[in-house]
Amino acid sequence: MTKEIRHRVTVRATPARVYAALMDEKKHTQFTGERARIDRRVGGTFTCYGTYINGITLELQPGKHIVQAWRSRNWPKGTYSIVAFKLSKAAGGRTTLRFTQVGVPANDYLDKNKGWRTHYWEPLKRYLAATASP
Repeated sequence: MTKEIRHRVTVRATPARVYAALMDEKKHTQFTGERARIDRRVGGTFTCYGTYINGITLELQPGKHIVQAWRSRNWPKGTYSIVAFKLSKAAGGRTTLRFTQVGVPANDYLDKNKGWRTHYWEPLKRYLAATASP
């Protein structure tokens, strides 16, 4: 049995900056504090948080959306979820990020749901605020 995670997050940065932080391995490494390797092409592979997270990028539209087949190292072999980041402009140079993750193993749902908030959204917001253009 699997579950679905849905988050809506407002970030004080443009969609282009949010997209770059998620898809550029150097920026991703900076905001998470953990190594990331990201091939920024459709069909490209990625690892984040060292090798704890890995997957394949399925769709990209720069500054607008990212869709990936995503898995956690502790999941059963061959188990992937589908992660989607939808970015849209919001007032004041902000971005509304609509996030979904479909296919999360039920026994890992609570940890992953919390982990997105603590390991992605909070550090992403801090990173983008600290690197904001004057």
